Amino acid sequence: MSRYRHSLPQLSGDLFLTGAGLETDLMFNHGIEVKHFASHTLLPDKVGRQALTNYYRGLLTLAQETGAGFILETETFKAQMFWAETFGATEDELHEINNQAVAFAAGLRGEFSANEQPIILNGGVGSQGDAYNPEPKVAAEQAEHYHAKQLSWLAQTDIDMVTGYFPESVEPVGFVRASRNSGLPAAVSLTLETDGRLHTGQPLQEAIESIDEATDNGAAYFMVHCVHPDHLPGIIEGADWARRIRGIRCNASRKSHAELNESETLDDGNPVELGSQYKEIKSRMPWVNIVGGCCGTDLRHVTQIARAIAGSSEES
Repeated sequence: MSRYRHSLPQLSGDLFLTGAGLETDLMFNHGIEVKHFASHTLLPDKVGRQALTNYYRGLLTLAQETGAGFILETETFKAQMFWAETFGATEDELHEINNQAVAFAAGLRGEFSANEQPIILNGGVGSQGDAYNPEPKVAAEQAEHYHAKQLSWLAQTDIDMVTGYFPESVEPVGFVRASRNSGLPAAVSLTLETDGRLHTGQPLQEAIESIDEATDNGAAYFMVHCVHPDHLPGIIEGADWARRIRGIRCNASRKSHAELNESETLDDGNPVELGSQYKEIKSRMPWVNIVGGCCGTDLRHVTQIARAIAGSSEES
């Protein structure tokens, strides 16, 4: 049964941690093959499933030690119809994969039931296509119809909410509308390029405002991900659009997405530096309370981020 679907604890402003760069961590640091960069393919495999378990146990333990809540994301990012042919999966099989992914996450939440702060089950949803080499824009109406299927699957599980990850601002409109129809609260996370804009060249402010306008502020909140702190745009403190951003999941690397895609080695940056950069972001955007990492990050990075953020909160 869902615990927080009707009242998301992270909206209170308390600190919540979330994941790191799962796929890059497992592939480069642990030698685990992640087929098609899709983590749900690890669930049926004994070694892969144990690697996922160890990954999340480390992060959940960190949340417990730092007194933070945790947003536990399911391995459902690519478990959707667009990728069915790639995985050789039928619709029924993809539906079952979503169920198994939620059950796996729910089991981990049960294992850490002693945590004082909430653990939220979050369904991760990817864009219709390659998030880093996106197809031409998907119309909002088409996106609503497309995402409705996976969201209907997730709505029948113990999931508390969903987060959609998108490189542009049209598809998220359909995603938010579909989530509302399914009864699931939704967050929207936007991928930024090294210039701090979306893949389309659209400024972040314009993207957030356009999604909110088209959905009547339907998203519970926004996040930004897969961008280094150096490439985040200047934030206008106190502006309404900036206050819609509650979460940050940055890359360890300063490289562009194109450079990262072509790289055969992992650029894991500097975990201590990344933590201090998050602390600076928190000082400029004190309403940001959901923090984690993206490509190239692992438990080391999230540990430094959590300590830096918790320290800044104690100082303020």
